[in-house]
Order: sequence, then structure tokens, then C-alpha cells
Amino acid sequence: MTKWVTVWGNATSVAEHRPETYAKNVTLRYPLTCAFGGSAVRLHFSNFCGTEPVTIKRTVVAYSPSGRVIDLKDAVAVTFNGEESVTIPAGAEIFSDEICFRVRPLSRIAVSFYLENFTLMRSAVVVTGPLSGGYFSVGDRVFSDILPLDLTRNTNVYYFLTGVDLLTDDCNRALIAYGDSITSQSWPDFLAMLFMSEKSPSTSVVRRAASGTRVLREYKCITYESYGLSGKHRFEREISAVSGADAVVIQQGINDIIHPVGTDVNPFRPMSDLPSLEELEEGIKYYLEIAGKHGLKTCLGTLLPILGWRTYASFREEMREGFNAWVRGSGASDFIADFDKALRSPDDVRAFKEGFDSGDHLHPSEEAYREMAKTAYEVLKR
Repeated sequence: MTKWVTVWGNATSVAEHRPETYAKNVTLRYPLTCAFGGSAVRLHFSNFCGTEPVTIKRTVVAYSPSGRVIDLKDAVAVTFNGEESVTIPAGAEIFSDEICFRVRPLSRIAVSFYLENFTLMRSAVVVTGPLSGGYFSVGDRVFSDILPLDLTRNTNVYYFLTGVDLLTDDCNRALIAYGDSITSQSWPDFLAMLFMSEKSPSTSVVRRAASGTRVLREYKCITYESYGLSGKHRFEREISAVSGADAVVIQQGINDIIHPVGTDVNPFRPMSDLPSLEELEEGIKYYLEIAGKHGLKTCLGTLLPILGWRTYASFREEMREGFNAWVRGSGASDFIADFDKALRSPDDVRAFKEGFDSGDHLHPSEEAYREMAKTAYEVLKR
């Protein structure tokens, strides 16, 4: 085993601001599927968006045969500078110690950690998909082989845990999927499953996506605070934290186009937030420059159809089509994943193909997410 590679990960973003944003005496358990194996584990925790310190009392890594169950036979306590407990300052990120824990290829492991005292649950991201989701349970349950049904609930919110690295063979690598709500939903999981179906899986898909995020703007109000940080505050930090990555798929830009509506409609969404096509392209060029600085190949995804979305307008459609034409013709990236072409209707390129619309005319259906994964896989497979 010769190098560290991130086998699983998510972005760090801002949780929606609610009165109940503090938790106490809670265990979080996050199962994850490992594409490849390794001889040791290290965990990456982030309080980057937090405004108060976060203390994790104890953390355990174990095999997870199913659901909320772990196998205590091989469970290992995680330490931080040799200590069981760790406090993460506001705005900080930390790695655990290197933990001797042998992971088998295509195995399912779980990270469980306990928050003893009142904790501001601010650094978080919502993620869905067939490989995503976890649990929270009342009490210290890190060494519970099964979380009690009456004290446990499912969650698709990932708090603080942002990456899991394996010490693994040199042939293994991570692929980053970067974007907004479309990427925080199912297609990266389906892409991971395609890579896992190979004879000797060697690629993990590490999601770095947060709903509502834009390339060029971010909100300064608690109403939309959970829509996260702009690209200049996200991109480099998130891709640089992924160990062993060699490429990034970028699928972002539609929120820059559809969010602004004018202060007469919404005081927090001025039309001045609407970029020009050239400004949006420059924002993506910034991503490509940063990715190149970190030695990553780049794959740009075209923007999906939006006909029928509640803020649809001809000028937004014109910008979307102009952006896609630039992606296809500029030669700016190493690869192109033409998601738009794969999902659009043959009868009206402004709309989703039948069966590919989730119903809101912005987010794809599960069938369409499978098609996005296939499109990316054909471009990125070795």
C-alpha cells in the first residue's frame, strides 16, 4: 500500500438556519461503500462553515453489513493526535490519525461519532442517491452494533464528516464530481456503481456538491444561507482536500442563470446578480485554471434543460444554450460530458426527454440520473 486516496467524500456547506440548529447527546453513523481496499484509514472532518467550535467525543470505524448495523468484531476507535476526543475550531478542518483498519474492496464500512455537548450543526450538506444516507441516534451509540429503532432516524444530511481516505495501491484513484443540487443527487452514486462494476475497481467517485450553489455569487442572508458558498470560496479548498484525485467533473452554472428575479419579486435576488455569458465562462475558466494547478484533468458538463421551471424565460434559455455552445466548442477542458444532449427532448431541446424530468423541470428523474452517469462514464473510464 503506497498512497492515500479518498474513497468517499462530500462537500462542506452551510446548514439551513433554524431555531433547532443545536444538537446534544447524539450519535451520527454514516455507512459508505469502498470501491477499492486499503490497509489503513484516516478521516477528514470539517467545521469550515461553523461559527463555533465543535467537539467530537469519540469516533469508531467498523464494517457495516447492512442498514444501521455495524460489526463490532473489527471495530476500531479513531484518535486525533493520540486522543479520543477532538475539538475543531470554527472555520477549521482536521484529519484523524492514521488508523490501522484493513478495508476489503467493495466492502461497506461505517463511521460513527458522538456529540456529547451542545453542538452548532452548521457545517453540513444534503446528499441523496442509492449509496448515500446515514442515521442519527440519541445517546452514545458508537459501539452499539445496531442503533435502536425507537431512538434512531434516517438522515441525508452529512454533518462534519467530509472525507474518508484509504492507504491503498498506487493504481487506485479518485474522481471528483463538483457542482450544485443536481450533483448532490443521484448521478455521482450511479457513476460510482458503474466504476465498481469493473473487473478490478480502481476508481472512487468523491462528490463535492451543495444545493443552490453558484459559480459567481453567494447569499448574505439567513433565508438563503444554506445555498452555500460561491466558487471562489469553494472550489480550490474542496478539490485540494481529495487525496489521490486525477480528474474533476464540473457541472455547475444553472443557478447563476435561474436565481436572479429582481428585488420587486424577492429582496434577496436582485437582477444585478445575473452574470453575462462571458462572466459565467470566466468563472468556469477559473475552475479550470485551479484544477490544472492541482494536476487534475477536467471534464465540463453541459447545463440541463429548464423549460417549465418557475423562473424560465427566453433570456435565461439563451444564456444556457450559449454556455453549452461554449463548453462544446471552446476546447477549454480535457473532456466534455454532454449531459444536455443525453437528457433533452428530440422534439424540443429546451425540455427534458419524456421520463427524464423529476417534475420540477430543473432536476432530472432517477432514470435520467442513470443516463448522466452513463454519459460521464463513457468519457472518463480508463
